[in-house]
Amino acid sequence: MKIDILTLFPQMFVPLNESLLGKAQAKQLLEIAICDFRQYATNKQHHVDDTPYGGGAGMLLQPQPIYRAMDAINAQDTGKKRVILLDPAGQKFNQALAQDLAQEQHLVFICGHYEGFDERIERLATDKVSLGDFVLTGGEMAAMVMIDALARFVPGVLGNETSAYSDSFSAGLLEYPQYTRPAEYRGMKVPEILLSGNHQKIAQWRRQQALKKTWLQRPDLLAQTALTTADLNYLDTLTSED
Repeated sequence: MKIDILTLFPQMFVPLNESLLGKAQAKQLLEIAICDFRQYATNKQHHVDDTPYGGGAGMLLQPQPIYRAMDAINAQDTGKKRVILLDPAGQKFNQALAQDLAQEQHLVFICGHYEGFDERIERLATDKVSLGDFVLTGGEMAAMVMIDALARFVPGVLGNETSAYSDSFSAGLLEYPQYTRPAEYRGMKVPEILLSGNHQKIAQWRRQQALKKTWLQRPDLLAQTALTTADLNYLDTLTSED
């Protein structure tokens, strides 16, 4: 996967070279290119923003530098691209969107700053995406979070490729509790079922624990999840106990 990031602050993306994303780039599973679109400014001072027509607070990013940066990217690669504009008014990012974006061969992230964008910049985007119902100083941190989330679905990035699909939200539920050695620590014991070796019983326990955790912490997710008759019967027992 090729990922281009248009930003005014390239140094903010240094963390992408660490941990699993750094290893993925070393293995050539990911290619991440950072473009400082200030270099495409059309004035001597390399300004990329200006005051809004009609008045108002703050400064807006001008269309010229970002359009010219996109022209340069398109000149290098004429193939299909998914262009994500980081925008508080966009579609809210979630696990399903991360998985969807991970199917693409080439992604471009446009990171805003200052008060916002000139409206014409939106025409470059195939997707407008928001990290949540809040406003950041710029799109850089949101882009890093999204890249980290979607990269987990790129084959080979994780040591165990099934991990991403068993994480919280991937199946609509929060992830079940997990344990590792030692079997007992400071009086806290690993559930006996996990030590039994009965994989069918363990799978049933994990499903029920995921249902219980979601019911307690994020019950809104249950309405969006395909539940079996066994799931519904288990949830009925939780409701009765409550």
